[in-house]
Amino acid sequence: MVPLILFAKSHLSVVVWGIPCTESHMPSSEEKIVVDGHDMDLYLSVPSGDGPFPAVVVSQHGGGVDTFIREMTGRLAEAGFAACAPNLYHRITDDMLADGSRSIQHLSDPDIVADINATVAFLQGHPAVDSEQIGVTGFCLGGRITWLAACANPHFKAAVPYYGGNIMVPWGKAEKSPFELAAGISCPILFHFGEIDANPSQEDMGKLDTELTRLGKPHRFFTYPGADHAFMDYTAARHHREASQVSWSRTLDFFATHLKGAAVR
Repeated sequence: MVPLILFAKSHLSVVVWGIPCTESHMPSSEEKIVVDGHDMDLYLSVPSGDGPFPAVVVSQHGGGVDTFIREMTGRLAEAGFAACAPNLYHRITDDMLADGSRSIQHLSDPDIVADINATVAFLQGHPAVDSEQIGVTGFCLGGRITWLAACANPHFKAAVPYYGGNIMVPWGKAEKSPFELAAGISCPILFHFGEIDANPSQEDMGKLDTELTRLGKPHRFFTYPGADHAFMDYTAARHHREASQVSWSRTLDFFATHLKGAAVR
């Protein structure tokens, strides 16, 4: 497949998708699975009506599976996707944080891959899910995890990282960085970047594009003028309304194309 590469300055004066800062009201539930002997909580939101539905794994940001992540999971369900956010901090104990460290500092890439793979297996066994049509997205930390997940799990049909930093750095017990694992990507990538974000920077974006192009991986990259890191998070100071609206519309179109078979817009 010929790579689909696009660096775009969004026309931010046009509101493509309104995203109100209110919680969605799709049916949701708290689920629990066991990964490597540890209980892992899942936040699941499923569309109303008859399935099976295509599904999306929602990778958490640094704040965990909080109000923002639950809201984005609900919005995916409103758009017709079963969406599931695993709590990737489930291995972190109070003793591990006693030295003042943060949960994110204790994550290890092999554990992350195990957690994502277990979430995919959960979705594949869920009666409301089309087991052949699963994608992945995530924000900040979750953007990095989205790239890593696309490298490690061949079941994904589409991946949408939002401003995923530290892709060139291995975490924990990993021997290779997600960047070095890019040859394993088997699905198209849609990556959203903030123009003034330092991590990932515009220079990082260029390196990621060069590598995906070299490997022949289909991808689209978008940069949003004036947007910083975490521009999607409406609960945070760096929220950028126009960038969040345009990027979310593109994300839903991308998932509709690759998980529902909708025509490319």
